[in-house]
Amino acid sequence: MALSLRLVAAALLALLLALVKLASESGLALPEILFWRQLPTIALIPLFLWLQRSLKKLSTQRLPQHGVRAAIGIVAMSLNFGAVTLLPLAEATTFGFTSAIWAVILSAIVLRERVGLWRWSAVTLGFLGVIIIAQPGDGHVPLFGAAVALASAFTIAIISIYIRDLAQTEDSITIVFYFALFTTPLLTLVLPWFWTAKSPEQWALLGAIGLVGLVGQILLTAALRFGQVASVIVMDYSSLVWATLLGWAVFDRLPPAITWIGAPLIIGAGLLIAWREHRLALGPRANLANG
Repeated sequence: MALSLRLVAAALLALLLALVKLASESGLALPEILFWRQLPTIALIPLFLWLQRSLKKLSTQRLPQHGVRAAIGIVAMSLNFGAVTLLPLAEATTFGFTSAIWAVILSAIVLRERVGLWRWSAVTLGFLGVIIIAQPGDGHVPLFGAAVALASAFTIAIISIYIRDLAQTEDSITIVFYFALFTTPLLTLVLPWFWTAKSPEQWALLGAIGLVGLVGQILLTAALRFGQVASVIVMDYSSLVWATLLGWAVFDRLPPAITWIGAPLIIGAGLLIAWREHRLALGPRANLANG
């Protein structure tokens, strides 16, 4: 079930990024896109739960943890949306896959977890893929855009740890609601500086961003509730297929050959990390080497 949820979420989030890119190219500013991405959540989730007679799901004893998750989450969302406005869809999506690599680095530095040869090799492999795609100094990818995408993946790695912890006691829809509840007022404060008159097409884009983003985030969070991070995150790689198709169909752009050389290295690194963490979870008998 967790894998299916994550698979659908990956498709929806690829669509979300395409909509964000369209909205940005239509002249809408990033803070305004973020605001309309979050606002529908505050109204639609309570309405849905009220119709289901399940409003009690919104009760929580962990407001501080939701606040921390929201603070990191709004930074991650800003960087993620910013990356897709600076990069082609496929490249922005590929750099996002480095979240698994950042998770290994975080576990070693912050959690003091022992990381052995397998996972450090995966980290090296993944960043080799990043260098190949970015081609520092002589590439088709803007280095600033690549840096924003990598920073987004880093913050997403942090969020995955927080969501996994929250999901032990909170429903996925509760986590999504409090994320919007904490961040929408902050976005409201900056909105007057970016507000513009909108065409019907722009309003349609903003409405689609809010709806697709809400459903995708609920499914994404639910997958972390029902499955291990190392297992469900494998399904995220399917979003590269959707990003490539959307980039071709909507923006008339296909990734260059260099992306198809670097992307398998990044994906391979993520799969190696997922495999190794699965082996570690099985216990000492399953491990032939440390880390």
